[in-house]
Amino acid sequence: MTKRAFAVAAHPDDIEFVMAGTLTLLGQAGYEIHYMNIANGSCGTMHHSREEIIRIRRDEARAAAASIGAVFHESLVDDLEIFYDRSLLARVGAVMREVAPEILLLQSPNDYMEDHQNAVRLAVTAAFCRSMPNWPTDPPRRWVSQDVTVYHAQPHGNRDALRQPVHPEMCVDIASVFQAKWDMLTCHQSQKVWLDESQGMDSYLLSMRALSEQIGQISGRFELAEGWRRRSHLGFCSEDADPLLDALSDYAIVLPAAR
Repeated sequence: MTKRAFAVAAHPDDIEFVMAGTLTLLGQAGYEIHYMNIANGSCGTMHHSREEIIRIRRDEARAAAASIGAVFHESLVDDLEIFYDRSLLARVGAVMREVAPEILLLQSPNDYMEDHQNAVRLAVTAAFCRSMPNWPTDPPRRWVSQDVTVYHAQPHGNRDALRQPVHPEMCVDIASVFQAKWDMLTCHQSQKVWLDESQGMDSYLLSMRALSEQIGQISGRFELAEGWRRRSHLGFCSEDADPLLDALSDYAIVLPAAR
């Protein structure tokens, strides 16, 4: 039976910043890996029209997903239109049932941007309702019954929206796949200028590496890492389910404070 891991984020390049290394390792571990941005990147430019930047960012995201052998899923809405509402939830729910993942990788539930937080809420609810026959999706998809374990990546800068430090429970060593993570982010060429101009992220590639180094330092063991927190099992899986740790046992450590 094929095991699947599904990375869901708000915008093109969000996956690359905080979870691409782990997703790549899961692919190497035999998981079928899936990649989805709920928003299409329509606002990520100071120079292109809406239609131009959507096309550009879609092509960039498809190339990034293809570079690690991930199944690409189309975006659903424009930037800043990731609202926690019934219509969008039904559409995310349809994709969730199509993929039927055992591992769901999401952004932090508390991050600096509402799109990020709403993307998490949508994906969590879609996963929670995956097995409810009376919950309709758009388009209709049959309910699925397998367990899914939900993991949250670190917020940008490893701090929540109120500037408080957020510490991971588990760190995954991504040194062996860091070049793949770097190459994925490089696919998003349109974002270098945008992030420099709009958010002061001088060289987004170096910013991504710095974040990976920070998690490595937190781990106390790795040079480059991604951090994860496991969501409550209630409604998703058994209490002791930890398939990410099981799949990446040669790369992952659970920090002492999380035991």
